[in-house]
Amino acid sequence: MLLLLVAITVAFLAYANGANDNFKGVASLYGSKTCGYRTALVWATITTAAGSVAAVFLASALLKNFSGKGLVPDALTISPVFVLAVACGAGGTVLLATRLGFPISTTHGLTGALVGAGMASGAAMVNFSVLGQAFVVPLLLSPLFALVSGGAIYLLLKGLRIASGIRAETCVCIGEEWVPVSRVGNAAVAQSNVTLSVGEAPACERRYHGRLLGIEAKQVVDALHFFSAGAVSFARGLNDTPKIAALLLVVGTLESHWTLVIVAVAMALGGVLSARRVAHTMSHKLTDMNPGQGFAANLSTALLVTTASLHGMPVSTTHVSVGSLLGMGTVTGQAKWRSVLPVLASWVITLPVAAGLAAAVCLLFQRLSA
Repeated sequence: MLLLLVAITVAFLAYANGANDNFKGVASLYGSKTCGYRTALVWATITTAAGSVAAVFLASALLKNFSGKGLVPDALTISPVFVLAVACGAGGTVLLATRLGFPISTTHGLTGALVGAGMASGAAMVNFSVLGQAFVVPLLLSPLFALVSGGAIYLLLKGLRIASGIRAETCVCIGEEWVPVSRVGNAAVAQSNVTLSVGEAPACERRYHGRLLGIEAKQVVDALHFFSAGAVSFARGLNDTPKIAALLLVVGTLESHWTLVIVAVAMALGGVLSARRVAHTMSHKLTDMNPGQGFAANLSTALLVTTASLHGMPVSTTHVSVGSLLGMGTVTGQAKWRSVLPVLASWVITLPVAAGLAAAVCLLFQRLSA
């Protein structure tokens, strides 16, 4: 019965994670009005699920890190009560933040819950040196790296665009053009050639008779923006799924592939049913943006989170995504710092709240089983 309760609680944590995190990868699509809320949500769900599947093959290091091994004694990590307390502490914290519209870190919540449940089990149960090296340092440094990376990538892409003379109206056209080849009396003889030209869309339309192919710069940017948003959501699924699945694996509830499937499904449901408040915060309260600026922020987030996942570093997708958006918003002067400060404050209280909830649940079940 206790193992079933553990499985349900971990699924609850995965649901809360999806509700708070699923939309973060596509927030720039919605915020820049590249697409509507529903389209962005569907794209986030599909690409996050793909990342969850990839986690089966690529994220074994994170499975080990977030089982709690090394942070607390091995004997404690296989305790159903310990796992139940961790899942309740992290899930309760994340779901509360979601209801309030704050985009917080599930990684932060899990870390705090691991520490809280460990300390409730005994004062000497937490290895604080491992906590600092393997968890806290990546969590603190990742938003700073993202802040720098988001601004730098935007400036680089902007410089390349200006240097190449590309504008929103620029169009690459392949079409049929009539070219004069001779003149007979007052009549001109022309032949049709398929040619390639680069210019502004109205000029291309006047030049060609029956355009075969025309790609505008805005269409390219929008396509790249969608791709980058999908890459962020994929990276999030790759990074977050094993962190949650690890809680079920250590108590031997299910085999690893079924565990990952359950977590992925619960995450998707959370994103579909409960993401709107956090979506509004991420899309409209941090910074204004256009599609090109959103693409730069997404590219920064995807690169940092994917790299961290492959190296087993427990960074927060939330911190990286917010940091990248703020980095871009800082260099463009569009960052909304008055709205950002409450979000940063929610990050600070995530650890103690999750630790307190996990400790309370752990002590409660210890007393019930005594």
